[in-house]
Amino acid sequence: MEVIELENHLRTLATLEENDSPVISCYLDLSNGLAGCRGLLSIRLLTLRKLLPQHQTEDFDQAAARIHAYLGAPLPPRTRGLALFSRGGALPFWLALEFEVALPTWISAGSSPNIYHLVELKDNYDRYAILLMTETSARIIGVNLGSVTEQLWRARPELRPRVGHDWSRDHFQNHRRERTRQFLHDQIRILDRVVSAGGYGHIILAGNSRMIAAVRKEMPKRLAAMLVDAVPAAATDQVNDIVSSTLLSFLEHEEMESQALAEKLITQIRTHGLAVAGTRATLEAIRVGQADILVLVKSYDPGAGWECRNCGKLELELPPPAACPACHAPHIREFDIRGELVRLAERHQVICEVVEHNDILMSLGGVGCLLRYYAPANYWSSAA
Repeated sequence: MEVIELENHLRTLATLEENDSPVISCYLDLSNGLAGCRGLLSIRLLTLRKLLPQHQTEDFDQAAARIHAYLGAPLPPRTRGLALFSRGGALPFWLALEFEVALPTWISAGSSPNIYHLVELKDNYDRYAILLMTETSARIIGVNLGSVTEQLWRARPELRPRVGHDWSRDHFQNHRRERTRQFLHDQIRILDRVVSAGGYGHIILAGNSRMIAAVRKEMPKRLAAMLVDAVPAAATDQVNDIVSSTLLSFLEHEEMESQALAEKLITQIRTHGLAVAGTRATLEAIRVGQADILVLVKSYDPGAGWECRNCGKLELELPPPAACPACHAPHIREFDIRGELVRLAERHQVICEVVEHNDILMSLGGVGCLLRYYAPANYWSSAA
């Protein structure tokens, strides 16, 4: 699956119209096979069913049955993570997404799909291009969401040995060096075109140390700025092995970029700039369209909140009442706060960045956002 496909699925999930039927959001880590997940899945679904009001159990059973049926069929052998979203009832919904990278096993039920782990996946596994370069061959490999989507280019220089005929050995060696240099330049030009046309934001070099150094030396500044790392590889290495060796470097680079945004957020908070922190201030900024970039710590998980569907009263700390204390309407919508933040962020096209850990951001509530503009209310909103 490519990033653009995931983005389309995220928009579908984030804008799914709610009704009275619960949506099961089921993430499964298949690193050790599906068998290890089945028991936990069954226990978790049984627990969630017990927490639902009686009138929702039949629709829930329909949604759960669809998940069990899907898991009863064979999966592609390279599948390491599953994200399943299922709703029964009068307006059923179903979406199954398979990935070659692991997802955490996490299962919930609510009025809307919980897309947090998909957003985290998109943030961590952006698309990048690998240039595998040796003296005798070149390959450009596109990587999306941790898996190979296509080999974008493959080339080999033509050089016929002519020693002993009309060329001397020195002449032939000079010719080979020139052909190698020209071949290198050609591949860099092709990489430039491929990266621009395909929208790749990062590049990793692979090959032997001599060719990697030569490519680095000849790369134009616009490509050098996209360079994440270089890893040793041979032309005979399997493509999937090359991709695996580059993923760790890429994830480390992504974390550095996320931490840089977290530091920018903290600086803006310190200087009373274009940023807010804390759950309530961040949620309000996203809801009114102020937010530009949402930044949250991976361990951030404030629990559940609720909202009155009638008057809009929002509560992020107290348990849900039987009726709204403001308007006395019984129409209470419960939600997972973290999931609601990223759902609204996707709806408002707010970029999401997840950082592994940041002590200062955690002291501010574990979440914040950079703003597009400042509103008067932001001057007295505090981290919460």
